[in-house]
Amino acid sequence: MTAYKLMKLRKDGTLGSLFINARARIPVGEWLQAHDHPTKGYQHRFGWHCTLQPKAPHLSTKGRVWVEVEVEDFQILKRPENQGGEWVLANKMKVVSVL
Repeated sequence: MTAYKLMKLRKDGTLGSLFINARARIPVGEWLQAHDHPTKGYQHRFGWHCTLQPKAPHLSTKGRVWVEVEVEDFQILKRPENQGGEWVLANKMKVVSVL
């Protein structure tokens, strides 16, 4: 299934997660398995956090880019519209392209 993820765009051109395991570099075109990284101050929700549309009104886009991803083995989590509506929590994700 196609989904979207807001990612940090580093000065060296690499992609990274916004908050959880933020030091990891996320490659384009490779399937990635989700790993559990409980982080103090954040609700524990296992999986790659994506959206069904490239929108997340509660997050800044400064220094960040939307990427199109393919996801497998996922669940849909209902969220308020101001948080993007529905979230996709995926066990596997592959970045397809930067939008």
